[in-house]
Amino acid sequence: MKRAATLSALACLLAVTAAAPAPSGTSAPSRAVAGPAAAGGSKASALDTVPRRGVLRVCTTGDYLPFSHRDPRTGSYRGVDIEMARNLAKSLDAKPRYTATTWATLIDDLSAGRCDIAMGGVSITLKRARTVAFSEPTRTDGKTPVVRCADRDKYQTLQQIDRPGTTVVVNPGGTNEEFTRAHIKRATIKVHPDNTTIFDEIIAGRADVMMTDASETRYQAKIHPELCSLHPDRPFTFSEKAYALPRGDQEFTAYVNQWVHLATHDGTYRKYEDAWMK
Repeated sequence: MKRAATLSALACLLAVTAAAPAPSGTSAPSRAVAGPAAAGGSKASALDTVPRRGVLRVCTTGDYLPFSHRDPRTGSYRGVDIEMARNLAKSLDAKPRYTATTWATLIDDLSAGRCDIAMGGVSITLKRARTVAFSEPTRTDGKTPVVRCADRDKYQTLQQIDRPGTTVVVNPGGTNEEFTRAHIKRATIKVHPDNTTIFDEIIAGRADVMMTDASETRYQAKIHPELCSLHPDRPFTFSEKAYALPRGDQEFTAYVNQWVHLATHDGTYRKYEDAWMK
């Protein structure tokens, strides 16, 4: 009887203790987030979802040769980073699917989950790095002028370019516009919305200069004999191109970094780039 009374009292004490509120400044443990439920609440990495889906979703502007260009007649894409997208997708047992975007909306589209990665001559900037992650760089670059070859001696420096009577053409929404507006105060800035035809403005004499990445000026000078790339080995700025990735997916970012590192050291990237630049 004494043992039974003792056990009964102990049971009552435990019941009262369990029902009592937690002391001020502490919180009672929650069973709702313990074990598998907590793990189930975390977002799956693209390193797992892309192979399961069989599709790598790629945001790209399609207006920036030699890196990414969309054929308006067929809707097909080509360029250095289009080849790289195919290579990355293959390494993940997937196929690339391209999501059209613009330079003004590219980062927002990636952040909103409309794609797994952004590719196509994307420059690393601190402003963009506040919103997205970047892979290991694929190449170095920088802003430099492209002009009609007849005018090559007139526009070697920013001082020569930024004069009344000079028209500087620029595509909207990206680093070209940011650089031009930061440095051109006296010359006329002309915004041309179609980056695939913008160089025709210079050839036709409706603009005098465009300042863009040295890689693009080299390519445009290659396909347009009327145009000359000015000092592409000594650009006005230093920048690097890379692939933009969603913030927070450390597993996928680590994988893409390793893939870029290998591709830029085993000749893969150079092979794709040489097919366009030489």
